[in-house]
This record gives sequence, C-alpha cells and structure tokens, in this order.
Amino acid sequence: MSKTIKVALAGAGAFGIKHLDGIKNIDGVEVVSLISRDLAKTKEVADKYGIGHVTTDLADSLALPEVDAVILCTPTQMHASQTLACLKAGKHVQVEIPLCDVLAEGEEVVRVAKASGLVAMCGHTRRFNPSHQYVNNKIKAGEFNIQQMDVQTYFFRRTNMNALGQARSWTDHLLWHHAAHTVDLFAYQCGSPVVKANAIQGPIHPTLGIAMDMSIQLKAANGAICTLSLSFNNDGPLGTFFRYIGDTATYIARYDDLVNGKEEKIDVSQVAVSMNGIELQDREFFAAIKEGRQPNSSVESVLACYQVLHDLEQQLA
Repeated sequence: MSKTIKVALAGAGAFGIKHLDGIKNIDGVEVVSLISRDLAKTKEVADKYGIGHVTTDLADSLALPEVDAVILCTPTQMHASQTLACLKAGKHVQVEIPLCDVLAEGEEVVRVAKASGLVAMCGHTRRFNPSHQYVNNKIKAGEFNIQQMDVQTYFFRRTNMNALGQARSWTDHLLWHHAAHTVDLFAYQCGSPVVKANAIQGPIHPTLGIAMDMSIQLKAANGAICTLSLSFNNDGPLGTFFRYIGDTATYIARYDDLVNGKEEKIDVSQVAVSMNGIELQDREFFAAIKEGRQPNSSVESVLACYQVLHDLEQQLA
C-alpha cells in the first residue's frame, strides 16, 4: 500500500489526544474522522487537529469508504464489540489496551481477525517504549536474562477520573487494564509463557465497585518470576515503574526512560525513531498495514495475557 492511510479515531479523551499527537509525526497517514460522545468537545479537538469529519457514532465513520483503519481509544467495556464492528466493516483496527474484559469476547475478536486477513492490533504500549525495547534488545543479544521483574502500578484515583483529571462515564480496572500491561510484558520479555499466576485484592470501593488495591505473582515457564503491586490509593509518585533484575544487570524503566540499579541514566534515544511509545506503537500499526503483515502486539499474540487475567479473575471471585 503506497497511498495515504486514512484513519478514523474513536475517543477524543486523554489517550485519543496522545495518538493524535503521535500520528502528526508519521508520514503517509491522515486522520479523517473523529468519534466521541460529546459532539461539542469532539469538534473542538477535531478543529485543533484539522480533522474534517466529526460524529458521536462509530458506525458513521465505518460507513465512510475512504476510511482504511480505525484506532479505538474508547471505554474498556466497548473494546471487543467495537473491534469486531471495525473488522466486519473491512477496516484495519488498533484497539487500546485492554483487548477485552471478558475472555470469550477477546477470543471472538481473534477468530474474526484471523478470518478477515486484516491488521488487528492491541495497544500494549510497553512493548514499544524505548526503555523496554532496550532491555528486549539485550535479551535477544544474549546479554541479559530476567530473573525477576518487580513492578509497581500506582495511581491516586478515588473518583472516576481520566488521565487528564476529567470526569468519565466508565470505570477503570486494575486487573483487566493496568495488570494487562505487565502480564503481557513479562511473558514477552521472557520469551516464555506464564505458567503460574496468583492474585489477592483489597476491599471493594463502595461507589466504584472495584478493588482499589491488588497484588499479583507470576511465574514463566523458563523460571523467571514477577511481582506486581497495583493501587488506586497511592498519593504519588504516579505511574508504573518496572525493575528488571537479571543475571548481568538491573534496569529500572519509567515509561520511556531507563536507568540502571544505581539510578544512572541509560541513553535510549537511539533505540527507535522516536522516544514516544504511543507514536512507536502507531508506527508499527501503519507499517503492518502497508507491508501486509500482522504487527507486534497483534490481537492473536496478546490473547495469552487475557487468558491469565481471566484465570486471576476466577481466583479473586
């Protein structure tokens, strides 16, 4: 494919804007349609980014013949059904993490995606952050092997707010969203599937209806282990911090930045063409479309993560 890829983006909130900022740096791609719930706010974002078509209904954008691909930055509970709608409309699709919050729905997405021959990708951004790519390159070169990953995913989110501090209509989830990043990354970096997983959670929030604190243990087939602590009760610092403890070094990754165990900064600026993990994720999506291949973090390749999350949910129940 040599022509410009025309994209519809659903979700003009915090993550949708991150994608729009990343796409600005990618040649041969144009966002032509923007979908979100609040028409006035959607028009405001569309005007800022020069997007001509605005709607509150994904079906309107899927009906546009010029749309080649869709990026979904919508509420978790809509991800699987909207991904299926995009595939059935003949559109390539990238859905933000998580692929689903019900395993059977994720399995259906994988089945339809394989039958369609379209590019179907899930936004497991940690695979693309330069910090984690640096570690992955060391592993592939035989210079580093993970013994343990110690991961903290901490937010202060006792009310229903998005990453911009704006009220939202849906509830985030420590297991199906935030743990998905680490469960997938651990298996991906180890090059070995998760064979054992345990979880415990704290009290259920009386209003939000979800656990605000959770602890997860993982073991890969190759013997590596992972300890993951998650909280919506942590009053700073916020984000996810990954400590890789290996046979030759210790690395600490904070989003796109990386230091060693002594907190000495490691230059990852040459790892990829950008220091922005979201942009790199989008670049992979569009490259896969142009090259007629499945991308890194295809829906099929990340499904094992959701099988683990499903098993953990059964434990917690």
